[in-house]
Parts: sequence; structure tokens; C-alpha cells
Amino acid sequence: MTHALTRRTTLAVLGASTALAGTTARAAAPKAAPPRLWYRQPAKAWVEALPVGSGRLGAMIFGGVAAERLQLNEDTLWAGGPYEPINPEARGALPEIRRLIDAGEYAKATELADAKFMGLPKRQMAYQTIGDLKLDFPGLGEAGSDYVRDLDIDGAIATTRFTAGGVHYVREVIGSAPDGVIAVRLAASRKGAISVDLSFASPLKSKPVASVAGGQLILAGTNDSQQGIPARLTFECRVDARARGGKVTGQGDTLSVRGADEVLLLIAAATSYRRYDDVSGDPAALNKATLAKLATKPWTTILAEHQADHRALFRRVGVDFGRTRADLLPTDQRIKQSPTTDDPSLAALYYQYGRYLLIACSRPGGQPANLQGIWNDKTSPPWESKYTININTEMNYWPAEPTNLAETVEPLIGLVEGLAETGARMAKAMYGARGWVTHHNTDLWRATAPIDGPLWGVWPTGGAWLCKHVWDHYDYGRDQAYLARVYPLMKGSARFFLDTLVVDPKFGALVTNPSISPENDHGHGSSLAAGPTMDQAIVRDLFDNCLKAEALLGADPAFVAELKAARDKLAPYKIGKDGQLQEWQEDWDADAADIHHRHVSHLYGLFPSDQIAIDTTPKLAAAAKTSLLTRGDLATGWAIAWRLNLWARLGDGDHAHSVLKLLLGPERTYPNMFDAHPPFQIDGNFGGTSGMTEMILQSRNDRIYLLPALPSAWPTGHVTGLRARGAVGVDVRWAGGKLAEAVLTAGADGRHTVVHAGSTLEVELKKGQAARLVPRGGALARA
Repeated sequence: MTHALTRRTTLAVLGASTALAGTTARAAAPKAAPPRLWYRQPAKAWVEALPVGSGRLGAMIFGGVAAERLQLNEDTLWAGGPYEPINPEARGALPEIRRLIDAGEYAKATELADAKFMGLPKRQMAYQTIGDLKLDFPGLGEAGSDYVRDLDIDGAIATTRFTAGGVHYVREVIGSAPDGVIAVRLAASRKGAISVDLSFASPLKSKPVASVAGGQLILAGTNDSQQGIPARLTFECRVDARARGGKVTGQGDTLSVRGADEVLLLIAAATSYRRYDDVSGDPAALNKATLAKLATKPWTTILAEHQADHRALFRRVGVDFGRTRADLLPTDQRIKQSPTTDDPSLAALYYQYGRYLLIACSRPGGQPANLQGIWNDKTSPPWESKYTININTEMNYWPAEPTNLAETVEPLIGLVEGLAETGARMAKAMYGARGWVTHHNTDLWRATAPIDGPLWGVWPTGGAWLCKHVWDHYDYGRDQAYLARVYPLMKGSARFFLDTLVVDPKFGALVTNPSISPENDHGHGSSLAAGPTMDQAIVRDLFDNCLKAEALLGADPAFVAELKAARDKLAPYKIGKDGQLQEWQEDWDADAADIHHRHVSHLYGLFPSDQIAIDTTPKLAAAAKTSLLTRGDLATGWAIAWRLNLWARLGDGDHAHSVLKLLLGPERTYPNMFDAHPPFQIDGNFGGTSGMTEMILQSRNDRIYLLPALPSAWPTGHVTGLRARGAVGVDVRWAGGKLAEAVLTAGADGRHTVVHAGSTLEVELKKGQAARLVPRGGALARA
């Protein structure tokens, strides 16, 4: 993350078939807890409210009694409008910036970059909120002691239940992807007991206007302008209220229901955004069409279709890490007590909550998950809640492929497709290069310039890192038609680096220049440098994956030769004087302004890449471990999550588990289980799910590793429905701290090398075929 702020479950969630672990507390554990977050009181703060989402629409539910609040988002409501942030002075300044860096005059290089190399404007646009739909219930008193609100993450429904005045009330909220609405059902045990006033409140500076028409409540207006970029979007949010019994009336900006038996609210929202360079849409027409399709559809059908759609994704994976009596407590109490209690099912709930959130905020046809997924209550949120692509956006999608949610990656691929277009103009204007480039952030408008300041923004490898996800989507699914469609994105990114890599005069290797090791001051006057280790690793992955694609799709001989020649000249990894993996070409790690820095960018090669591994490059892995020990475990939420993945790759399950405990504690997990940077960033949730997956299954270096970092805290359990590279499904079960069985199911023909506890087994499978593997005589065998 940038400098703008101070840094400082399971399938029905915990599979009942798994035996409990051997402690007394666990032996006495109750039946498996439902897959839900639950609380005994309404939310007072936003980070206590519960999220639902349709992929495109999001709502935060507070669970109030006399007054309820639904905070609403639509994924294309951002500030500004189409803009081109190219700085016309950048290309002319580039040679001098490079010369100053080569001469070791980093502060002067930084000064010049700040003056002439940064984007115009220097900040990007913010993701914004529609505002709140307010539900006021006249005459309703305080709830009784039976109040409960919960979020069922298997059913994807938020429910509030309470008794007041002798009447039992139930309020249910869903974010329906099939119908494209947020749907709310208000019910009561006594006929005629529901009366509610509906109104909007919006913090947008453009002051949108609420009105009532045709029995619907409407909020219409524009987005905000920011950073000198004019507001170009119109938006509308429309609420259709259907009452069974009672009466619906409207006056001014309020829609009222009186004396109803049951009320169904259907909330549609849209903007005029069509793509990053087209804002000609008609949000009112879109909303009217959405609601018209639901004119005769009852709640029972809306709910059933929504839950079938969600469960088709969510129920692919089941998780059980064991249970204790702690899982009987409300979720906020479990989080508060987690540092000092044995609560393995809290980890399982967090695991599946990450998957729930990704399903809810990233669906085909919509925008990718931003820094807050889709949920944001501000018009100028922290770091604009945009796409920070020097780690955070990528981390959002780390669990997508291995936890069997490949469909959620489609919006990310769409983002890359847009960036390749805008980034091609940037590459030519800034660098005089072919291909395309983007730096450390982007927004709805696919801006690609360096922003914020040179210490954070002069980092040209954001697009190259995104291309790893483009490749991984193929590698896990093995759809060659998809690869043929997206390979030009990878090739374009590679062409940019073929044109812009320069020879480091001191070391003779090809390097990026100018660049940074994201956000880390190396202690020599700046963060600007040539050839930081992360860049070299990302570009190496890009070139290698392009070469793999060329071999599959029919090689372009000249391009292949150019790639190979450049790849072989990239700067190698270096081990420094303290035994650490160097973060820069120079041995500067001990000189850095913060040796405990949140970013661990130079360890990209260990994770998410597999260039460094304990069994293939043990000396480099040992150096990476030294670096990780120096950095320390406690960091921001997302940075703890990255460390979790790294310790799993180092094969240290107990250390990984201790890092996970930090992530799950109340300093880094809010009461609603959102990740705390602080403030809220959703990447830590997704990084946590990824890290736990890496403890159980690793798919790297053309091998499948079973239980590579199983902690002693989870002696018995299972994870089913995972995916490995090569289009293969993997179920893993263990007992007594040892593998019990693994089942591989092929999605394509292939040969797979499976590794467990030093034993290796080759498994050949045809599409649709399954193989059960068990330990036998100290080796892995096919049952």
C-alpha cells in the first residue's frame, strides 16, 4: 500500500465426517457448528456489519431493530471519468533519471522523477459508495434477549431475528447474482405487524436526489469529480417494495409501508459506465429492466435460485481443521479470545469466509475485487479503495484457482485486457517502447501512469505480475482456447521489457531502471534503484511463461530467440553478507530505513512464484528464510497473510500456524472477520485463505505436494475439492498428524508427480479418472 496513510466453514462448514482431535476439550466438542458468523447485538460500527454481494452489487447489513441500515455499493461507481494521465515530459526525463541512478545519485533521481516522470494527475480516482438505504420501523421497541444476527456463508444470506412486543421478527438479506439485485425480506409472526419507512442517505458531494415514483424509491445523481478529473458518470439506485397485506405509499423522498404481513424489497443499482472509455449507459433503463424481470418472481424462487448459484461455487471445497467448544461462542467473542484459545474451526471459518467474499465480490461481467472487495462506505476511502497491483490486487486472487473458484478470476482478466490498451499508449509515450506497461496502481478508468510519488509509484512491473494470473488461469484449467485468446496480453507485456531492460553498468546484467522494491526505502537516499530483486523475478516468470505458451500455441521463432537471450541476461538472485536474500542488486538490506518493512517483495520468488523452493534451490530458500526472520511476523493484516504463505512454502507448519494466529487475532481481524490493515483491506482475508491452502496442498515446480506444512495444531482433518496445476482436483485427509489418503481427479489427461514426506509417486490419469493415494510402508502408493 502507498504512503497515503500511516502503516503501522466449510461445507456445511466443518465436515461432520472428520474425527475430532485427541485433547480433552476437543473430545468433548459439540456437533459441527454451522457455517456462519453470528452475534448477539446489532452492529454499531461498519466493521461489525455483515456483507452480502451479487458480484456487482454489495450491501453491509447492520441488524438494527427500530432502525436498520443497508450501506450500498455498485462496482462501477467511482469518481471522475475517462482520462489519460500521460506526462508529456516523462520520456525526455527518462535517460537522465537512469543516469543518476547508475551514478548512485538516488536523491537527485527521485527529485527529477517527481518533477517530470509522474502521472498527471498524481493521484487516481476513488471507488465510491451509493450511500445508505435506511429502514425505520415506527413504534418498534427494543428487542428481547433472543436477538441474533448472522451471516450464513453456505447459504449466502444475512438474517436478523428478535422478539419485540410479543412479535417475532425475521429480516433476511441476499445479494443475488442470477437476478442482479440485493433482496430483503421482512417477516413477522403476527399479521399486519410490519410497518417501515424507506429513505436514502448519500455522502456524495454531487448531492443525488431521492424521489418516489410508481411505488418505487429512487436515488439518482452523478459521481464526484476528483483530482481535477470531471465527474462523468450518472447513477441510479431503485428500490421496489412489495407488501403482502397492508399498504404502500410514497411522499417526497420516503416510501412507506403500513400494516403488512410481509415485505419484499428488491434493490437494483447501475451507472452509465460501459467500459473505461465509454460512459454512455442508461442506469435507469437498466434498473427498470432488472426489476421488470422480477415482477412475478416470489421470494422463495429468488432465494432458491440465489442459493443454488452460490452453493454451486461454495460447496466445491470442504474444510475441517478440528473443533473445540470455542466454536459455540459468538464470532466476535471467538476473535477476541483467539490469541489465547484453541479454536481450529475459527481458522476453517476464516478460510471459507475468504471464499465466500470472493464469490460475493468478483463475478464474470463485473469489476475485479478492489482493496475493499466491493464494500466501501466512503467517497474518498483509504488509498481510494482502488487496485494496488504491487501486491494487494494479486493477493485478492491467490486463493481463486487452488480453492476451485476459477470463475471469479474472469473480472481480473478483463482488467488486464483494458490495461493492455491504455498501457500501450503509456509505454510508447513514457518509454518509447512496444507492448504495454502499468505501474503500481490502477482504477476503474484503467489509468497506468506512475502515481503518488516516485518512492511508491515508479515501479513498471505491475502489468507483468498480473500476467502471472493470466497464465495461472490457463495452468490450472488447461483450456488452450483461452490461452490463445489471452496470450497477446502476456506477449505485449514481455515486449515492453524487451525494449526497456537496460544493462547495469556495475554488474553487467539486464535490469529494470528506474524502479523500486515496492515502497521500501533502501537507505541510500530513496527507494529508486535499478533491478530490484522482485522485478527480476517477475520478469523471469513472464518470459518463462511466454516461452511455455509459445511452445503450446506455435512458436514465433524470432520472439522466442529474443526472449531466451534476454532471460539469460537477467540479474540472478544474490545472497548478502548476513546470509539473507538480497532485496536489491547492492547488499543494502541492513541499511534499509525499516528492516521490518511490511512488504517482502524480494521473496516473490518463494511465493507466489516457485523460482525458490526448499527442495529445488535449498540455499536460496535458506536465504529467504533469513530475510523472513529479519522482517518479523507482525505486520499489517495483508503483510501477515503474505508471511503465512511464505512460511508454508518453507515447510514450517507450526511457524505458519503462529503467523495465522496473529492474522486471526482482534488486532488484525475486525468483529465481522474483515481483515484489518488497519484500516480494512480485503486482501488479508484472501491471503489467509491462500496461506492455509499452502499448508495443506502446494502445486509448484511441476509437482503436487501433500501436507507440506501441516501444523501440530491440526492433527486430524481434511480439505476436499482443491485444484492443482494441470487441471486436477485434490482431496486430502489426515489423522494423527499423518496423511490418511488423497484423491486426485483429472479434469484433463495428464501425468502428475505427487510428493509427500519425501516419497514421490507418478500418477497418470485420463480426463474424468480418479486415483486414491495412501501411505504404505513409508512411501506413497496408489490404492
